[in-house]
Amino acid sequence: MLTDDPLFYIAVAATVVVAAILIFGVVTFARGGEFNRRNGNRIMRWRIGAQFVAVLLIILFAWSRMQGGN
Repeated sequence: MLTDDPLFYIAVAATVVVAAILIFGVVTFARGGEFNRRNGNRIMRWRIGAQFVAVLLIILFAWSRMQGGN
C-alpha cells in the first residue's frame, strides 16, 4: 500500500511546501508594494528549488515502487 512507505509522506510534504510557497508568492505579488519588489524573485527561486526537490522525491518514490519496494 502506498501509505506504508515513508517516502510517500516525504514526497507529499515536499509537495505541500511547494504549494505553500506558491500561495505565499501569489499573495505577495497580488498585494504588490515594497516587500514584493524586494523579495518577489527570491520567493520564486525558493519555489523552483522546492519544486525541484519535490519532483526528485516523486520520481524516487515511483522508481522505488517499480523496483518492487513496499
